[in-house]
Amino acid sequence: MSELSSTFVRLHARLSPVPFVPEVRLHQADEPIGLWELTEGEFSTDRPPPFWAFAWAGGQALARYVTDHPQVVAGRRVLDLASGSGLVAIAAARAGAASVRAVEVDELAVAAVALNAEANGVRVDAEFGDILDGDAGDAEVVLAGDVFYSDAMARRVLRFLLRAARAGAPALVGDPGRAFLPRDRFDELAHYDVPVPEALESVRVKRTTVWQLRPGLPGAAR
Repeated sequence: MSELSSTFVRLHARLSPVPFVPEVRLHQADEPIGLWELTEGEFSTDRPPPFWAFAWAGGQALARYVTDHPQVVAGRRVLDLASGSGLVAIAAARAGAASVRAVEVDELAVAAVALNAEANGVRVDAEFGDILDGDAGDAEVVLAGDVFYSDAMARRVLRFLLRAARAGAPALVGDPGRAFLPRDRFDELAHYDVPVPEALESVRVKRTTVWQLRPGLPGAAR
């Protein structure tokens, strides 16, 4: 991670407990629109503000589930896909995962993951790159929080998770009812009422579900 990215995260996000997983502290932004403008984006429904700066509902729910059910990850190699702030990765590390790899396509997110892991006293290997056209490597569990927010992203993520699950790595997803989640491919594990920033979600609480992907047969149609 670059020193510039780390400095940006420290300057524009404040280290504070996650509302639904207070065991974890993250660098979180107080005001989403201004931060998104600073990162040269456009605040609109199809281009969300920086994922790394907020505790999104899907990630909070999945981190809560992993924290309360450590046997899901304990002693296993874990991949946190589209890690954002690293919340889910940190929860997995705290729950006793043998190793945790957090992958992101945003350099600021990679910096945030590393800083957040350090703040929580755990080791997470933060990696910059797009791995969705590949596989999950040696991961024994794959976790993904709030990744079904667009049609294009959902299609790529689903194909990736199917490959991982069919190779023997259970794939768990946290989702607050995003339109592009293919619910017919998942089994519900738990649901929660998760506090969220009203500026992002237009509500203060989101009903959020943790799902496990049904892999189907190896070689089956995607």
